Amino acid sequence: MTRYALRVASLAVALGLWQLLTSRDIDLWLRFSQFPTVTDVAHAFAGRLAGPDYWTDLTDSLTRILTGFLLAAVLGVATGVLVARSRLAEDLLGPVLEVIRPIPAIALVPVAILLFPSNEQGIVFITCTAAFFPVLVSTRHAVRALTPVWEEAVRTMGGGRWRVLGSVVLPGALPGVFGGLSVGIGVSWICVISAEMISGQYGVGYRTWQDYTVVDYPGVFVGMVTIGVLGWLTSTAVELLGRRLTHWLPRASYAPLPARPRSARAGTAAPSARPSAPSAREDTQPEEARDEHLVRD
Repeated sequence: MTRYALRVASLAVALGLWQLLTSRDIDLWLRFSQFPTVTDVAHAFAGRLAGPDYWTDLTDSLTRILTGFLLAAVLGVATGVLVARSRLAEDLLGPVLEVIRPIPAIALVPVAILLFPSNEQGIVFITCTAAFFPVLVSTRHAVRALTPVWEEAVRTMGGGRWRVLGSVVLPGALPGVFGGLSVGIGVSWICVISAEMISGQYGVGYRTWQDYTVVDYPGVFVGMVTIGVLGWLTSTAVELLGRRLTHWLPRASYAPLPARPRSARAGTAAPSARPSAPSAREDTQPEEARDEHLVRD
């Protein structure tokens, strides 16, 4: 409860500082007098919620982001596993992917306009491309970082290629995969909003740009707040799903470290404890046996 209270307090302090700087028209170096106040944004937000356009824009943006992100998740995980497990696939696909990867997804807007017959398909393509490469890179590194002992244990017990893939590769790479998915969903929101501003007809990004063109700054901040909340909710959903699927992982605890024992007299160093010899149980259980036990579970 203390942590949740601190989070709410930090948000309240940020909003209070925003209200103070904008209501007092403070212009030191940054021009806060040009910003709308928190109350202005709240009134504009309430007006948008009462109309149908806000919900239409929200539905369109969520449909685009979920479609592109799901496509990127499937394609990114499959391509990452393929490139990490096959030298032939790495030689054929690796150079092409590495050349395309540095290109910003928003720079592909002209390509999407030329390739696809509708703006809707082009926006989904840009969103998918933005999330594809973080998922691909994270999956590739996670698969390559797996312990070879696990795969050898499965093959020793008679498992084939698909058994190794389902019992070792995919479960072992899940933490890295969800790390890439968390990054990918954030990048997808950035690119889908930018694509809507350029070539969209509806959506949160399109509406935000329209508010800017008509100098409706409270409306612009309504769009920004909406984008931030939607991005936070989708990122949290991906993180919760990742924790649910990787519940077998050890979690870091926040317990404080024990204090060092003080010496009996000032100026005298505390006697150093000699390392105890490993017990017979620990000595007779090699690392390979523990890894094999993890693979069977």
